[in-house]
Amino acid sequence: MPKTDISQIAEYLFISSWPLAEHSAEIRALGIRLILSMHWLRPSRKLNQPPLRLLWLPTFDNPLFPIPVGILAKGVRQAAPVIQDGFGVLTHCRHGKHRSVAMACCVLIASGLNADEAMRLVAEKRAAADPNAWYIKQQIIRFERYWQENAHE
Repeated sequence: MPKTDISQIAEYLFISSWPLAEHSAEIRALGIRLILSMHWLRPSRKLNQPPLRLLWLPTFDNPLFPIPVGILAKGVRQAAPVIQDGFGVLTHCRHGKHRSVAMACCVLIASGLNADEAMRLVAEKRAAADPNAWYIKQQIIRFERYWQENAHE
């Protein structure tokens, strides 16, 4: 069985390409308890068996359909208590290049980094990451503004 393509971004944050059901043991072994799936196809149900929890946030990697800031905020709000409890969060999309990277940057922003710091860290830690694709960067910056205005809701 091939290993997953998981990159650790921070102690509590990971990005991967599409995980398979067979990868659930490897994911659990990393201390991950929440998977934020940014792909438009629903991942395997085996990735949603305790202690793992899967939040499916179907989005498209397409400049014509930018990732809604509300979807990014929903993922961040679900990730926060998991991180506070000392566990990890995995974001994934098809290739771990755009949508999962946007979500990971937003988690980092909610954790105290600014958008530029978050994008730089993700790009340093994951070779495939492209947070500077204009339509991805645009949504990360929009999320940062949204979070600064609404984080206490």
